[in-house]
Amino acid sequence: MDRAFFIRAGLTLAFATLLGATFAGAVSAQNLSRAQMQAVRAACEADIRATCPGVQPGGGRILQCIKANPDRISEPCKEALAAAKVAPAQ
Repeated sequence: MDRAFFIRAGLTLAFATLLGATFAGAVSAQNLSRAQMQAVRAACEADIRATCPGVQPGGGRILQCIKANPDRISEPCKEALAAAKVAPAQ
């Protein structure tokens, strides 16, 4: 396989880890269902990439970034977060 494949695979794995770490604290603290967690991830993936690209996951930093930039977060993401009670919709 070529090097580009491994780079893409590594980036995909890193992003999946980032999303998992982003919501892990909120999920465990609030006992969200797997479906709720998947809905939040699906709704907020592009927002996280665009709004918080340099934020290190863990410790609620990405969630803080989302909360600090409500004007840059899409309505579907806000609605998913509100439905899961992860963050207040602004």
